[in-house]
Amino acid sequence: MSSQTNEPRRGHRYLTVVTAIFVTCLVTANIIAVKPATIGPLLFPAAVVIFPISYIFGDILTEVYGYARSRQVIWIGFGCNLLAVIAIAIGGWLPPAPFWSSNQSAYTAILGGTPRVLAASFMAYLAGEFLNSFVLAKMKIVTRGRWLWTRTLGSTLVGQLADSAVFITAAFVGIWPGDQMLAAIVTQWLMKSGYETLATPLTYAAVAFLKRAENEDHYDYETDFNPLKLEA
Repeated sequence: MSSQTNEPRRGHRYLTVVTAIFVTCLVTANIIAVKPATIGPLLFPAAVVIFPISYIFGDILTEVYGYARSRQVIWIGFGCNLLAVIAIAIGGWLPPAPFWSSNQSAYTAILGGTPRVLAASFMAYLAGEFLNSFVLAKMKIVTRGRWLWTRTLGSTLVGQLADSAVFITAAFVGIWPGDQMLAAIVTQWLMKSGYETLATPLTYAAVAFLKRAENEDHYDYETDFNPLKLEA
């Protein structure tokens, strides 16, 4: 397998597929997040059913292709999500046809997120994904590529905590009581992290397949971890 350093990369057969799944999970989660769901006493946004998958594929991207590729995909996801939000907003602003006007309020309620919540979502996404990728890349060097589960779970615990804390705080501070915000942060963090734990066997299988198929196993020894850079 290649790449103990940041040598020039060749084409990858499956990078586009992994990127597409990552972005689809992200955009879908943003759309369905408006629905609150409950299981027993737990209250959580419906996005929890799919959003953690983006972290799983974020782990796969960093583990196989390296932090720089993952950083590029994170920004692609950000751009696609922003485009979806803008398109949905324009759709809501357009005057409805007379026969459909009674549905306008439903469209707005389901798809018309408030600017504060949308801003909180974008900030949480960037904080969580970049921390997840950074921690995994650094842990891979420390562990010398062994014990993949420690990297996937460790990076997820950090990334998902940042994501949940930033989103809940930015979206609801001053609206929800402090204890309710803390409970929501902890609940979402544990649910998302638990999701990743259960998916560990699938993550192992996907990583093993991609490393063989791509002949790639990147180590970020010389990587510039500046999250604002776009080149891979």
